[in-house]
Amino acid sequence: GSITTPEDAERIVAVRRSSRRLVTIGACATAGGIQGLRNFAGRGSYASTVYAHPEYIATLATSTPIAAHVPVDFELHGCPIDRSQLLEVLTAYLAGRTPRIGGYSVCQECKARGTVCLLVTKGKPCLGPVTRAGCGALCPAVDRACFGCFGPAEVTNTSSLAGRLVADGMAPIDVTRLFRTFNAGAPAFRDEAAAHDPRP
Repeated sequence: GSITTPEDAERIVAVRRSSRRLVTIGACATAGGIQGLRNFAGRGSYASTVYAHPEYIATLATSTPIAAHVPVDFELHGCPIDRSQLLEVLTAYLAGRTPRIGGYSVCQECKARGTVCLLVTKGKPCLGPVTRAGCGALCPAVDRACFGCFGPAEVTNTSSLAGRLVADGMAPIDVTRLFRTFNAGAPAFRDEAAAHDPRP
């Protein structure tokens, strides 16, 4: 998962030192995950809400992905990850090759399964154009707009999508909230959320 405590930071250094390859698995490990949402609030402001005795909780100032602390050989995105992608990573490393996992967007998966674009046809605030594929476009297939659980695609234009959402009537604070979910700490999503956050 993400690095949130001093013990986490020490442990990941030890893990890296004793590992030939280090693969981070899931949104928490690759982008800070849900724990990363506390980075956008005052230090300790969520602890009293989550824990009965927050005085016993010792955390770092921020929750960060593993790559912020040690070199990572490969990042496997998603919340949850795709089991086929996990098998590809394991097989590739056992075979001595680089894993072949696409960095294209969820829109390509929607097209492949014949799912009609929810952003264009229904005006639903969908992160599919900027989100990394891997889920099989599961949410759009059941008429639910993508909410970015696989994080940003390799090449993405979040400002264009955010501009479209605002032009369609979405309030800037809602654009911020849309980008602050499972992968709020991923740079592309973090920066776009901040660009629309009206709070100081």
